[in-house]
Amino acid sequence: MKRVLVTGGAGFIGSHLCERLLNEGNEVFCMDNLETGSIRNIETFKENPLFHFIQQDVIEPIELRVDEIFNFACPASPPRYQKDPVHTLKTSVLGALNLLELATNTGAKIMQASTSEVYGDPAISPQPETYWGNVNPIGPRSCYDEGKRCAETLFFDYGRQFGTKIKVIRIFNTYGPRMDPEDGRVVSNFIAQALKNEPLTVYGDGSQTRSFCYIDDLIEGIMSMMQTDESFSGPVNLGNPEEVTVLEVAKLVLELTCSKSEIEFRPLPQDDPKRRKPDITLARQTLGWEPTVKLKEGLITTIQYFRECLRF
Repeated sequence: MKRVLVTGGAGFIGSHLCERLLNEGNEVFCMDNLETGSIRNIETFKENPLFHFIQQDVIEPIELRVDEIFNFACPASPPRYQKDPVHTLKTSVLGALNLLELATNTGAKIMQASTSEVYGDPAISPQPETYWGNVNPIGPRSCYDEGKRCAETLFFDYGRQFGTKIKVIRIFNTYGPRMDPEDGRVVSNFIAQALKNEPLTVYGDGSQTRSFCYIDDLIEGIMSMMQTDESFSGPVNLGNPEEVTVLEVAKLVLELTCSKSEIEFRPLPQDDPKRRKPDITLARQTLGWEPTVKLKEGLITTIQYFRECLRF
């Protein structure tokens, strides 16, 4: 049994990670300020004596003796992280600093949940870990993009300077149960709109691409990365290399929900990436990992969750 801290643990990905860690018999400390996380996501764990909830913002220092730290604290959808961009940046940068100090002082292994957004609007596709990205440092998305890039810098600097045991993963679009229906991301938007028979809002002409990874596959990748030899710090891409257009996703959601909704096209937001597809060669070679859940299969499960959540 290990003592594990998961920041952002009441969020979509964080709650699934807490569940996996508890199922493996670990003592889990879930820290979340509930800005975008939800008590509903961790309700079923509260009776477990190995589960502890700490309501705290990651920008505040924490003292806790643990063996492993998973840093998943940060709003991840554009509407949420652009709502308070200064706090978003603080979450990535000050949060990373606080947790790296904790890891360094306690000897804990620490993982940073970075993002495909570090690649910005990529000039190459698919995106390998060696690609340095194409990011606008002063745009409306930069609070998140540059915040995550800075957090990666801090992780590798702590690893080099202090010998901190670090792991860095770059998460591509992920979906599944426990997504917030109102978080403003592609899959959650489309499903919620379709179930309400509202127009599905597609930005631009819908030709921009995304690669959608089901939550169960992502959790497997996260666990595999944390268990690798300490000499491998990453970064490593975790995502589904199956590239689909946003318009294709909209049409598939309409089909699976039997919705009467129509598709409504709107102007493309500034700095919205035109292509997003991970090169997962490194994950295959070092982790023996690749996603197995097909988009249609994962969407069926996700739609069922949304039906229950929205009572449709």
